[in-house]
Amino acid sequence: MKQNLEKKRRPYRWGIIYGLLLTAYAVFTLLDAFVIPRDIVYLDGLSSSSSEDASASSGKSTQNEPAVTGTSYQSDNISITLTTQRIQDTQVYIADVQLKDASLLRAGLADGAFGRNVGEATSVIAEEVGAILAINGDYYGFRDEGFVMRNGYLYRDTARSGYGNDDLVIYEDGSFAIVEEANSDAQTLADEGAVQIFSFGPGLVEDGEITVNEATEVDQAMRSNPRTAIGMIEPLHYLLVVSDGRTDESEGLTLMELAQVMQDLGCQTAYNLDGGGSSTMWFMGEVVNVPTDGRSIRERSVSDIVYIGE
Repeated sequence: MKQNLEKKRRPYRWGIIYGLLLTAYAVFTLLDAFVIPRDIVYLDGLSSSSSEDASASSGKSTQNEPAVTGTSYQSDNISITLTTQRIQDTQVYIADVQLKDASLLRAGLADGAFGRNVGEATSVIAEEVGAILAINGDYYGFRDEGFVMRNGYLYRDTARSGYGNDDLVIYEDGSFAIVEEANSDAQTLADEGAVQIFSFGPGLVEDGEITVNEATEVDQAMRSNPRTAIGMIEPLHYLLVVSDGRTDESEGLTLMELAQVMQDLGCQTAYNLDGGGSSTMWFMGEVVNVPTDGRSIRERSVSDIVYIGE
């Protein structure tokens, strides 16, 4: 009798053990994908040397004190003016930026390191790097592929699989270019003078013409969303744009609407950065927009930022 009962219990025991193992594996997979930091590369002085070079080239030591208001920053090297517009039932925040030197347009990494699942809020990274103005970047840490160059250092040269993946390349002269990642080589771009490469996309405007259409969307994104974009009117004259969304006050923008905004503002080149819950604009110690993940009003941790700094 006891032997028969034991035989009947064995399948259930193995089922429980298998279920526990399967659950543990699923939990580890999720933690590895979204939580556990890995493949970390610390800057080891790269950021400080870049900042010193930028300061030297911009003449920081001899400049006058900047004039600062709640919506502007004016110095010998940097001019920033913030405005807001109401577009498609959405609040849109526009930072018009003019620089004396291209090295004043920089990128910052969460926790001062490159790697998967290394994240901090845009405002935290901005404070750490001494930014004047900042927006979220491309959230490179959410993926294992896609070119990543920051402040002249090439962290990742693996292209994303498939076609239709646009990258934004910022060159040392301050010019922008949008390239198809599958048809490009990261080291070649670096040799040609690239200092920043962002891999999110798509490109919104090229040569002053809109390059997306109403059917174009980023994978797994809803039609109207908070959005972040960066555009170039001409080298050293840029627009950093963030829109709210997913709230009763702001519906959000489609990519086509965002592209239209960038074109209307005069951009010759414009590029879509990470949006949704990541979309954040920060200026002189304050978050300018209303970042939200759709459930609460708060900043989301991101891998990186684009910022302006003296």
